[in-house]
Amino acid sequence: MRRTAATLAAEGVEVEVVDLRTLQPWDEEAVFASVARTHRAVVVHEAVRAFGVGAEIAARIGEDCFDELDAPVVRVGAPFMPVPFAKSLEREYMVGAAQIVAAVRRTLA
Repeated sequence: MRRTAATLAAEGVEVEVVDLRTLQPWDEEAVFASVARTHRAVVVHEAVRAFGVGAEIAARIGEDCFDELDAPVVRVGAPFMPVPFAKSLEREYMVGAAQIVAAVRRTLA
């Protein structure tokens, strides 16, 4: 994530990374404070995009920070399928910098 933030910074886009160390309890205060400062949110996690902890966090941001948001919350996660065993396929399955950069750009459009 931090390398992705550096890539965006080189393009003139400043991002704030909140790296949650725990999921239960999760640091909603830090996340909500970040949304209040930036007015945007991109939730990134390695699990599948649908039905996971990232979806729950995105929902909470949408519910509790709605008035702070200038764009919809964007989620980035793995596709809804089993993790491939082959390393070449696993690399394609995992969330990458290109997906995150695209998500950030969607919040700025």
